[in-house]
Amino acid sequence: MKELETILDKSSFIDELNILLKEGGVIAFVTDTVWGLGCLPDSKKGVDKIYEIKGRYRSKPLILMSNNKENLFPYVESISKTAENLMKEYFPGALTIVMEKSENTPDYITSGKNTVGIRVPNNEFFKKLCSVVDGHVLATTSANLSNHPSSKTYEMAKESIGNLVDIVFEDYGYGCAGKESTVILVENENIKVLRQGSINLPNNLKD
Repeated sequence: MKELETILDKSSFIDELNILLKEGGVIAFVTDTVWGLGCLPDSKKGVDKIYEIKGRYRSKPLILMSNNKENLFPYVESISKTAENLMKEYFPGALTIVMEKSENTPDYITSGKNTVGIRVPNNEFFKKLCSVVDGHVLATTSANLSNHPSSKTYEMAKESIGNLVDIVFEDYGYGCAGKESTVILVENENIKVLRQGSINLPNNLKD
């Protein structure tokens, strides 16, 4: 398979992108599920901007996404056997796992909750984007105004929030499925489905 060639292959652009993100920039990008908005996890300015762009209630947390699960581990307190098995089966993919957060995860991402959701999307452009972003992790949510449909194409993302963000990346042919991720809470070895999405899982499972 030919390697994906994008604007992210230009070192000068990567430098500009990382400066933008460090200054509180917000970007829009394709994932394997729907289009997303993102900023650096340690950028309160960027997180605040995401909430303002969407008109999102601050009681609704963001999630952390990366191209590699190991990049997300510092943000959670511990990985249970159940969570580990789920990651082996569904990462990368359309599953968001909510676990107890570590002290590295700011409260402004989690709406003051003691948990954080993590995910590794299975989309080649998104993986490449995270691979060049400093820290390789983005604080994210869907790229649409609150109570509006999720953006499922580049054109929808541009129309919905294109004039409100700093960059809307093209998908370079790596489109999304158009259905949100499944969200589960893992507490010890118990699993609770918070949102049924692309992956169908029975509720209240045990490992």
